Amino acid sequence: MTLVHGQLLVLTASVFVGLAFTRLRPVMLFSAVGLALVLLGQLEVERLLQLAANPAVISLLLLILVSAGMEKTRLLSWLSLKLFRGGYLATLARTSIGAMVSSAFLNNTAVVAALMGRIRSHRDQPPSRLLLPLSYAAILGGTLTLVGTSTNLIVNSFLVELGQPPLALFDFLPVGLVACGVGFVVLLLVSPTLPIHSVEEETPDSYFIDAKIEPNSPLIGRSVEANGLRSLERLYLAEVVRGEQLISPVTPQTELQAGDKLVFCGDVRAVGLLERFKGLTLFAHSSGELQRNLTEVVVSPTSTVIGQTLKSSDFRARFGAAVVAMRRRGQVLSGKLGQIPLQAGDLLVLSCADPKGLTAQARHFVVVGDAELSPNLSLWQELMTVAGFVTALGLSAAGMLDLAASLGLLLLVMLSFGVLNASEVRSRFPFEIWMIITGALAMADSLAQSGLATLASNWLHQLFNGEGVWVAYVGVFFISLLLTELMTNNAAAALALPLALGLASAFGVSALPFVMAVAYGASASFISPFSYQTHLMVMSLGNYRKRDFVKMGLPLSLAYSASVLWAIPYVFPF
Repeated sequence: MTLVHGQLLVLTASVFVGLAFTRLRPVMLFSAVGLALVLLGQLEVERLLQLAANPAVISLLLLILVSAGMEKTRLLSWLSLKLFRGGYLATLARTSIGAMVSSAFLNNTAVVAALMGRIRSHRDQPPSRLLLPLSYAAILGGTLTLVGTSTNLIVNSFLVELGQPPLALFDFLPVGLVACGVGFVVLLLVSPTLPIHSVEEETPDSYFIDAKIEPNSPLIGRSVEANGLRSLERLYLAEVVRGEQLISPVTPQTELQAGDKLVFCGDVRAVGLLERFKGLTLFAHSSGELQRNLTEVVVSPTSTVIGQTLKSSDFRARFGAAVVAMRRRGQVLSGKLGQIPLQAGDLLVLSCADPKGLTAQARHFVVVGDAELSPNLSLWQELMTVAGFVTALGLSAAGMLDLAASLGLLLLVMLSFGVLNASEVRSRFPFEIWMIITGALAMADSLAQSGLATLASNWLHQLFNGEGVWVAYVGVFFISLLLTELMTNNAAAALALPLALGLASAFGVSALPFVMAVAYGASASFISPFSYQTHLMVMSLGNYRKRDFVKMGLPLSLAYSASVLWAIPYVFPF
């Protein structure tokens, strides 16, 4: 083993440890890998730029931008209206099938975002019995086509870069139908065992509400009990933040001082009770308009405010809204509201003059409150958008036009006819995904060019040789599955695919079964709530705990794994 091999092993191990065991964002890790490879002289800058302009990567970026236009149509809203009728199992079946079909062609996050608000407001069925199955159904539907999930497009980008024939739009369909069929049955059998949480049901520490005692407040110098702050209906004074000191628990005799931050927990709808106390200012106080325009949103996994606090992100000025309260499933929030780093899936209650203005912030928030965000496209714009999307995919499926070219043309049409504008394209451009894929391609390219991937594959070939190619194939699948549960689906595919291609070469068999094992293994994000972005979106909204994901995700993962491992070799023989 050479010095170059040692450097690459350290980089690969660092990425794995960083993704699996730290809170470092994948974009930071993969960007650092790309830069490190250039600085170490293992990758030329020109080569890095070539990898960034990989046709399959460009297709993925264009698909995400085009999906932003599709999200503005009434297609998903119309679908959601057709789903929620009848009994629980009928509603679950329609929701699951609708999510699967939609996710085969549209962005999974957009599909879940469009349906979860309807589920939350649907009073006939408990939301907690539908939201998690919705997330699973969206994942399963993404396995049906090349454009169904970014994982499939990333796998395709690796193949293109290695000189392999690119995958077609419906190459994934036969195996995907098997996976969806088996997964659908498991959803119908296991979903009724999920806990029932009504929309009103909240834990005592559900919402985190911050208020400050002003210098002229009559509350100063008096105890909590004397001020009447111990007997508030549906609100509980959990702690007092005094400078750098945190007072918790708060006793009835605790004397209040000017500048104290009072942290209340409970029902955000009772926040108006705090306005009766003179000199007590809420974090989101805005000229008496606090209760008139309260809107509940979920922080999207694609938001750039993740990891930032409300203060450091300049939240109020940036989004024209103030945060009244925050809730995070499975974690008790503490300290000052403005100093808590935001995470994907956080529930925020916003006070804003125009709730419909939040529709322009789809990259950052998913609205789940009562505000109805109507589409702003005319009928002919919607028809043109849907027809253009179907045509673009049809031309690609028929081999008449490259996918990147057809999507690029559709994006130009959308811009020309006002479906999207330049600022929307800038705000929705998936820069982080681009950096992650480019860094992953750079790492895979260096592993291949240095011969390290071949060495690893030969070693695994010797290890598996006595058992045959099937053991290697199954091993690649479960390596991909384990990686996706520990980190993310895209990172799992990026790390596992070079190994899979090397093993196929070492055994002298077709690479496609191994490639598909990586694609389907990396899409098996069922057990960990942190393994897929739609899980984070429904976790707080459905009041789920980690054990709920294990209870439902484990049987789904086992059934899914067995079905795709059986189906792949029949569709893509060794």
